Amino acid sequence: MEKIVALLIAAHAIGDFALQPDWLAARKRHPVWLLLHAVIHALLAYVVLQAWTCWQAPVAVLVAHGIIDWIKPRLPDSAKWFTIDQAVHALVLLVIAWWLFHYGILPRFDGIAYKPIVFIGGLIFTVLGAGFLVGKFARRLIEENQLQSEGLANGGRWIGRFERALIFVLIFIDQPMGIGFLVAAKSILRFEEAKQQKFAEYVLIGTLLSFSLAIALSSLTKWAMNL
Repeated sequence: MEKIVALLIAAHAIGDFALQPDWLAARKRHPVWLLLHAVIHALLAYVVLQAWTCWQAPVAVLVAHGIIDWIKPRLPDSAKWFTIDQAVHALVLLVIAWWLFHYGILPRFDGIAYKPIVFIGGLIFTVLGAGFLVGKFARRLIEENQLQSEGLANGGRWIGRFERALIFVLIFIDQPMGIGFLVAAKSILRFEEAKQQKFAEYVLIGTLLSFSLAIALSSLTKWAMNL
């Protein structure tokens, strides 16, 4: 059952963060676009499970994801609710996997490429998914403290993506000590900004959150691949 859970979560990461462009996310209040998004998730679940006669899995994902994402736009757009939303998605996928396993609908995973699928899903969750949480949290800090940055538009987002991707690679090649060099390099590059206490604390909080999520998700992905 654990492999089924890992594959469904990997499919969710691909569907929610790699195959959901901004224009689609902004239009999900409309039933047609919401249905399209849910269908993409259902197809991804069907493909990664590779149980071609098991129609129950994609239908369950379609219904569950559609209901959750119908509710989501009606909630505040904050880091807290983003975390709750993703936790609910993960819990529902766990329940679906248990249902498929417990009732003998899909007792085991008999497909191919389990490790590459989980690796791709974990990489997307780490690099892109965590970025949404960090971005929403950082936006709140900026608004509450009236901070202003003169950097490039979306520069912080891309820096965060690259640093989480590097952490993902370092965890997988068993070189976690390299993360310390990333911290040191970022501290040097942000030296001038660190002279302003508010901005220094904002950068430090964002960096620690980004690094913590990257380490946790990378380690979890590596564990799931070895199931």
